[in-house]
Amino acid sequence: MAQIDQLLLNMQEVDASDLHMVVGQKPKYRIDGEVRPVEDHDVLTESSLSDYLFEICSDAQQERYRENLDFDFAYGIEDKARFRCNYFFQRTGYASVMRLIPTKILKIEELGLPDVVRRLTELGNGLVLVTGPTGSGKSTTLAAMIDHINCRDKKHIVTIEDPVEFVHQNRKSMISHREVGTHTDSFAAALRAVTRQDADVVLVGEMRDLETISLAISAASMGTLVYGTLHTNSAPKTIDRIIDVFPSDQQAQIRTMLAESIKGIVAQQLLRRKGGRGRVAANEILFGSHAVANIIREGKIEKITSVLQAGKREGMQSMDDALEDLVKQDVIDGADAYMKAAEKHRFAQYAPE
Repeated sequence: MAQIDQLLLNMQEVDASDLHMVVGQKPKYRIDGEVRPVEDHDVLTESSLSDYLFEICSDAQQERYRENLDFDFAYGIEDKARFRCNYFFQRTGYASVMRLIPTKILKIEELGLPDVVRRLTELGNGLVLVTGPTGSGKSTTLAAMIDHINCRDKKHIVTIEDPVEFVHQNRKSMISHREVGTHTDSFAAALRAVTRQDADVVLVGEMRDLETISLAISAASMGTLVYGTLHTNSAPKTIDRIIDVFPSDQQAQIRTMLAESIKGIVAQQLLRRKGGRGRVAANEILFGSHAVANIIREGKIEKITSVLQAGKREGMQSMDDALEDLVKQDVIDGADAYMKAAEKHRFAQYAPE
């Protein structure tokens, strides 16, 4: 058993999502959104932290870390737990963040996601994006959606991640997990290959550059159902981000391709539950439609807000509407909703003094 394993396994006991370690501080757990020190642990030195970090790495991984200055990989402790690990350097030296990956893939209803999210698993093709800041539960939501397809349809699902997080068992579908750096050179290289792999569904763990975004849109327009993530907080910002990645002389073409391929955007934020432990997701939901396609082609992205309002009967909702509903249901505190809201005036009565 590696030295770090006990610290990692304790995360399940205290309901922590992440373990933070840096030279010069005690290890810290993120619990209910707050970073809290492990009080009974010594301050980490360069020697003690390197012992922790390098015991669970191969020599080749250590070399990659030192060469690239940061490094991502997945680590498992037998059948007890899996973690997504990031090693990096900062002012005082070595540092790491290790995120607990739930061993059980929760269902859409168990996550409290709106029922209409299921509609985004019943598509034959197109692009579906789950967006939000780091730590907002994007991977957990996508895992639930992939699991829903896996339990219902006979399809070939390819996941491309860095590193592989949730491991799906083959049920009705066949699932191929591909890890960037281990099974493929890059997200782009793996996406170029999906048409030759007879993939019905592709999960792109992160759409982080022009080539990956371009290939994901192309795959979606050619008949594959593509799920991806972006670090954006709303549907309009997501569309803007995708288009802005491209040079100005390519943006008109990308608008046309995106208008034809986009089938849905789920923007997500996590907030603390009121009066208790745990967090709850607030979701903005946009479905692709003729109106959305025309808005994207014309570049009038500000009109997306009115589409969200007009589409409430179909299950669409803005982030502020989702936050307001959670406040009215007494699930979250109004002050927390105010901090996350786009239109602060709607929550002015809850503004901190």
